[in-house]
Amino acid sequence: MSATDRAIELAIAAARAAADRKAEEIIALDVSEQLVLTDVFLIASGTNERQVSAIVDAVEEALYKLGSKPLRREGKSQGRWVLLDFGDIVVHVQHSEDRVFYALERLWKDCPVIVLPPDVHGRPGGDGPDSAATAEDEVDEA
Repeated sequence: MSATDRAIELAIAAARAAADRKAEEIIALDVSEQLVLTDVFLIASGTNERQVSAIVDAVEEALYKLGSKPLRREGKSQGRWVLLDFGDIVVHVQHSEDRVFYALERLWKDCPVIVLPPDVHGRPGGDGPDSAATAEDEVDEA
């Protein structure tokens, strides 16, 4: 069994909200085969505690508009690793240093990656729209 359409819809909305707050390395993993509690892990990084908090707020607001409220929220006061459990999806927003240390992608490497739409930037490899604009700007300046 793979992630439900609803879980994927929520993951994409959460990824877009995170991207709007300049989150880095946004990835969605289909964990439905390994876990009975949720279908998708969405993982995103922020460069400091304030950005992590802003990403969390944006994700909560976006999913609230789709009728989904967090069942559980952990770590918001520290702003290093915030876990938002929406039932269908669990969103992990981590400080970039903690992201490297805990390496959730490595722990869940057997889970399929859910392809996010092109407008969700900040994915590994810097292949989002912001990096393309930067490359073009550098060419224009040369």
